[in-house]
Amino acid sequence: MRLLETVARHEYGAPAKQLARETGLALPTTYHLLRTLVHEGYLRRDKGLFFLGEAAELLSSSGARQKRRSTVVDALARWRDALGVPVYYAVYREGEIEVMCVSDTPGNPAVEEWAGFRETGHAHAIGQCLLSQLDEASRRDHLDRYPVQPLTPYTVRDDHALLRRLERIRRMEPVIERQEYALGAVCAAIPLTLGTTAATVAISLPAHQSDRLLPAARQLQHEIGRLLGSLALSISM
Repeated sequence: MRLLETVARHEYGAPAKQLARETGLALPTTYHLLRTLVHEGYLRRDKGLFFLGEAAELLSSSGARQKRRSTVVDALARWRDALGVPVYYAVYREGEIEVMCVSDTPGNPAVEEWAGFRETGHAHAIGQCLLSQLDEASRRDHLDRYPVQPLTPYTVRDDHALLRRLERIRRMEPVIERQEYALGAVCAAIPLTLGTTAATVAISLPAHQSDRLLPAARQLQHEIGRLLGSLALSISM
């Protein structure tokens, strides 16, 4: 590990003798470890200099992804505790709705995914919020693949009604959904448009607490604004 860390500090490579000196390892030991690391793909050798190999770069990229994911997980848990509600994080990627993370507690459980979130974007706040951030062609493509279907008596009835609703959603306004996906649950989603990625952070409440929904969504929006830089770096976890 010390060898890998030392090689990583040398952008233009380093010879074995220099690496032995900087790590404090005996030169024979250094040569043995370097040969092993090259054989395993963690280092590569070029003209007597050693560089990080593909295996080490894969570790690095995986670690960076975990760190970005940890940033989002920590933020969701903090908002969950501050608001006393389940918090969801989702993105629209390659034509699909993906719920990346959910943070809830036994006392404030998340809405049960009784019908696939990916296929029912028309019915829940997460999906409506993500679809509202797309252009018209992308929305229609999504609905061609996942047509509107009634899930509860409150679900939007057809594609045309949904498209009209999406067009009326004001930029950066919370998207509110009341019992359209699941009876007894109301939800709000905050849009996050960062670059070309459509994303959202959402909350849910039991229907009998619906008066808390919009104030909680506004508070969440304020908290998101404070952490937007960190979320921007983590958006593609």
